Amino acid sequence: MPPRIGPRGTENEDFLTRVTGQKWSRNHYFVFFHTFFSFAMIHATRKTLATVKPSIIHTWTSNSTGPPFMESEEHATRFLGLLDTSFMITYAMGLFISGTLGDHYNPRKMLSIGMACSAFSVFCFGFLTETYHIYSAPLYVFLWVLNGFSQSVGWPIEVAIMGNWFGKNARGTVMGVWSACGSVGNIIGTLIASHVLVFGYQYPFLIICSLLFSYSIIAYFQLPSAPWDLDSGSHHKSDSKEKLELNRPPPLGFFRTWLIPGVISFSLAFACLKFVNDGFFFWLPYYLHDGLNWPETFADALSTWYDVGGIIASIVAGAASDRMKSRTSLIFYMLLASFVSLYVYSRSPASYTWNAFLLLLAGFFVGGPLNMISSSVVADLGKSDKLKGNAEALATVTGIIDGTGSCGSAVGQFMIPNIQHWYGWNAVFYGFMAMMACTTLCIAPVLRKERRKQQRMKYRENKALLNSDSDSTDSEDGVFLSDKTTRRKHHGTPQSTFI
Repeated sequence: MPPRIGPRGTENEDFLTRVTGQKWSRNHYFVFFHTFFSFAMIHATRKTLATVKPSIIHTWTSNSTGPPFMESEEHATRFLGLLDTSFMITYAMGLFISGTLGDHYNPRKMLSIGMACSAFSVFCFGFLTETYHIYSAPLYVFLWVLNGFSQSVGWPIEVAIMGNWFGKNARGTVMGVWSACGSVGNIIGTLIASHVLVFGYQYPFLIICSLLFSYSIIAYFQLPSAPWDLDSGSHHKSDSKEKLELNRPPPLGFFRTWLIPGVISFSLAFACLKFVNDGFFFWLPYYLHDGLNWPETFADALSTWYDVGGIIASIVAGAASDRMKSRTSLIFYMLLASFVSLYVYSRSPASYTWNAFLLLLAGFFVGGPLNMISSSVVADLGKSDKLKGNAEALATVTGIIDGTGSCGSAVGQFMIPNIQHWYGWNAVFYGFMAMMACTTLCIAPVLRKERRKQQRMKYRENKALLNSDSDSTDSEDGVFLSDKTTRRKHHGTPQSTFI
């Protein structure tokens, strides 16, 4: 039977309705794509610094306008590691705060202000300082710390907005596709930097922050944070909107959110996993340039294959998890496979084809679980039974898990350059494998509880089935006995008289 096409419907809309279990309006499309690309721009600003690190190091150590800003490449590399660490610490602290505020105040305005402040700090950090040759370590740290705090508004609020608009019928599929926004942003930032870098490392920053600022303007004036946020101008619908807002339960609160089952385990697991993923994020282009001696633009283009693997994993694993009884089991098996992918990549030959393929695998098995935890799993936890269907803890849950993960990432950005300096790149990859082992151990108790719960449910179903069969047999026996008794009553007098 051909798909039904209504007055406003199309074949694609009918397909999405079948997959997601809900009708996609124009607002659904707008919310999905705006939040997707706005957070992609946020990630692109971070990736720009990681991509242009060799150029920044060269500029800082060979300043033609005066004495070099940094004494050596080693000092410049460590200072960049300090910047990454400062960014992640501030980002982590901001996530705990922004996630809670996102459940109490207007998400649309908070998101817009956060993106605008991030665009301003990136513009000053990357463009103004280099254009006017303002080289100051405290200024660099201040601007990048401001950027970290500003960007912390993005993820928890955008996940909450997505949770308000999209239901749970196909959460793995929808959130799996949507969570690829970070990897797409990495690719956008890398491609822009690799093509514009020849004019100076400040111009990639200028382009990215301009795009981010434009999305902040659109978010402030046009992005509806929830279906009930729409103002149609109708008095009747305005009254309905007020009733919906009045009937919504109050936010769960920061400390009570930690008590939701699974939040602590996934927070610790996410800290270890983000240690590895952000290690690739911040240092992969530099590793390809410094460790494998490839040109900077060549290394930038090659590093995008890691993000391609993460995008594929987000879509495939997200869709597959909707057809499984547990997302945790799929994440667990992908984490086990990540050991092999990381070890093999650490032994990769100096071949573009082989390196790209192995980066694809590493991105699939490392970036995939990270995207699933930060989107689908977070949405599941934020919509748990304890909340009674209320989404008012979703931003807080997102902030807690992503904030804890960013703490682990901050530790990683401090340790990676020092480990590489003292022990080499192989030691860095062994550290990555150790952190993946810790991630697996943190998730194991959650998987064990889910399997026990499934076993109990299966036992109850089997017991109920046996009871229903027993009741059916008793019912049949009862009918048989009833008929026999009726026959005895019907023939009782003649038989007794005969005897």
